[in-house]
Amino acid sequence: MAKLILSMDGLVLKEIPLTKERMSIGRKASNDIQIDNLAISGEHAAVVTILNDSFLEDLNSTNGTLVNGQPAKKHFLKNGDVIELGKYKLKYIAEQVHHAEAADFEKTMVLRPNAMRPPPEAQPQAAAPVDGKNSFDDTQSGKPEPAAPTAPVAPAAAAAPAAGAIQILNGANAGRELELTKTLTTLGKPGVQVAVIARRPHGYFITHVEGKQYPVLNGQTVDAQAHQLADHDVIEIAGIKMEFFLKN
Repeated sequence: MAKLILSMDGLVLKEIPLTKERMSIGRKASNDIQIDNLAISGEHAAVVTILNDSFLEDLNSTNGTLVNGQPAKKHFLKNGDVIELGKYKLKYIAEQVHHAEAADFEKTMVLRPNAMRPPPEAQPQAAAPVDGKNSFDDTQSGKPEPAAPTAPVAPAAAAAPAAGAIQILNGANAGRELELTKTLTTLGKPGVQVAVIARRPHGYFITHVEGKQYPVLNGQTVDAQAHQLADHDVIEIAGIKMEFFLKN
């Protein structure tokens, strides 16, 4: 689990595990991480964590937020990054991720036309397979057939979610499909509005990442929390409407 180490003037004050998907930082007591200092805004910043990735968002604070000494409005956190709020520092420590797993993340795909495939052409429908039947019926014979030896049955694995995809409904890419094969798929327009769709063992979830406007799901604006997607949900991000659906 990723964590933040809070310090001031080189003195470590506390270690904060990132146990929630969204953890707010600020002077008010309502924040998940409260830092009672006048240089810090009431609601200064937030850290959003999805699976093994975290990103920082400055919440239009008065004095701003630095990451590794540079002003940051939105920053994808890497292991060892140092967030600075006034005299306080928060060092981001990420859990170790296997290389093969890390390679499964996609953080830069933002509605690129070449990342989408055109609508599939109509294909002739194949005949449905017919279930075969035994060539004999044990109930009609004098004695039952001996049972064939069976291999040990392995424990059932957790069911994987059905493969998901989105189809663009308007704009220049209308009709195109984008398969959600990555653990994280980023959608939107950087600097305007960005959201991510996370593929989890129990389904697909959409989370707001960047921009004053939040995504619209089936005509309703969502909040900062992750929302699970259902088959044929209609999403609107940065003026682009798209339909989420599960592939058979």
